[in-house]
Amino acid sequence: MTELRALTGARGLAAWAVVLYHVRASIAGLPPAAERLLAKGYLAVDFFFLLSGFVIWLTWGARLHDRGMSAAPLFLRKRVARIWPLHALMLGFAAAIALVLAATGRHDPAFPMAELPLHLLLVQNWGFTDALRWNDPAWSISCEAAAYILFPLVACAVDGRRLPTALLVAVAVALLAVLHVVMRDQPSLGSDIPHYGLTRCLTEFGCGTLVAALFLRRPSLLWPATILLLCCAARVAGAPETAVVPAAFAALLLALALTAGRAGNPLETRAIHYLGDISYATYLSHFLLWKAFKLAFVHQPGPVPPTEIAAYLGIVFAASVALYHLWERPAQRWVNAASLP
Repeated sequence: MTELRALTGARGLAAWAVVLYHVRASIAGLPPAAERLLAKGYLAVDFFFLLSGFVIWLTWGARLHDRGMSAAPLFLRKRVARIWPLHALMLGFAAAIALVLAATGRHDPAFPMAELPLHLLLVQNWGFTDALRWNDPAWSISCEAAAYILFPLVACAVDGRRLPTALLVAVAVALLAVLHVVMRDQPSLGSDIPHYGLTRCLTEFGCGTLVAALFLRRPSLLWPATILLLCCAARVAGAPETAVVPAAFAALLLALALTAGRAGNPLETRAIHYLGDISYATYLSHFLLWKAFKLAFVHQPGPVPPTEIAAYLGIVFAASVALYHLWERPAQRWVNAASLP
């Protein structure tokens, strides 16, 4: 299916929301209102999960159902080619940081050698660890790896093209209800990621696939717009984040897809779209780059001047461009070519 450029652009903005979330507490002079806004950047990961399920259903749902499990190895090889090479490179970068620290007599508990095999295999957030370590943002792709393994089983068994619309909506609501029930005692969706992250991913990824099936029926924009407004009103009224934010993002995702391609869509400008192209590199590199930046340039604890924050953000952008063009895309092509029979 033709790319929905607005969704690619939205992914780019979401990646930068995560970047700013991780540095917000270090920005000197940041107004409290801005800090509170950036503190919600972790929710961008929930949008990622929904978007991932959406895009993968559009690309692979019908293909897997029509071809059966014989197409599953190709699907899984392509997903490995998409996510693992850059992940492996960033683990190598993390190991380099750990070696530098060790050589200078310092120790960082974020780099436990005993857990490195789990991270290499992308199973670290399947209940095997009790904290985020090595490259913290990689927890989400560990969970996505589980979703990728399960996806062919569901896609082969269920033909979303034939299910009644009411059933698609009901299952989507049920998945998000499961997420809320599981996390009902937690203050936010970002709570205790090692324990709840996998559930968070699988339910939202699954909901994203159902949103894609609904999108293919081209419903009226009025429906997702109404749901989005109701969710926002419920949140303002005090409804739990775990109950309304995923539903709001699902509605937003459907609305963005339905309006994709319209003239003047700011998410489809060349610059924003490019941020989406390089967003995976931005997402996976920024956390370790921040650690390395602080080790190299921030020599005392406390707030970091905005000029230094700007320099760091520039490094993240430059690194994202370089990683995307020089490693991520070439490695993806190489793995896909090497996997061919």
